[in-house]
Amino acid sequence: MKKIFLIIAIATFSLKGFSQELNSKFKSIPAKDANKKEVVPPKEEAPKENPPAPIEKPAPLQVNPDELFKNTNLYKQESNVEGIFYRRNQFLGNFNTTAVYSTIMYRDAAFVDGDKVKVYFNDQVIEPEVSLTSDFKSVKLNLVKGINKIDIEALNEGFASPNTAEFKVYDDKGQVISSSEWNVGTGYKAVIVLVKE
Repeated sequence: MKKIFLIIAIATFSLKGFSQELNSKFKSIPAKDANKKEVVPPKEEAPKENPPAPIEKPAPLQVNPDELFKNTNLYKQESNVEGIFYRRNQFLGNFNTTAVYSTIMYRDAAFVDGDKVKVYFNDQVIEPEVSLTSDFKSVKLNLVKGINKIDIEALNEGFASPNTAEFKVYDDKGQVISSSEWNVGTGYKAVIVLVKE
């Protein structure tokens, strides 16, 4: 009997806890006044004429290395040997110049190990075989209007792979146009392009 009374008492208290109390402070939301009109901001009008687009100076001639290296007659295709990253051609950039001529200087950038290179100017051999030492060797090039492409091909890798070299390109006033290093395998080329304006 005590159990039944206890169950009834618990049920009564729990129902009272769930019952809704009405608050006398409750206010209903008033209906929208039909006389008041909602203010709509004015729409912005698009200009009748579009301003002319700024005229950009067309980019000078540029060489795309992806397109350049597709020519299998001039460039050895990349070797897909895992872990060997120097068995590929290396593009060293496009540079604009107003110089009449340019001087290219090159030497072995690391350990002097018998690296040899061949130098091309606009796909013509100008230095068939150069042994790289720790001293700079140079060649002077008369630039033509437009694209002047310089290719330096690794003829070997010396005693320590890869063929490592440093080169500098100067304009006719002695200012450095580019200074870089390459690491390429035998038969691959490092390419720099000078665009004479």
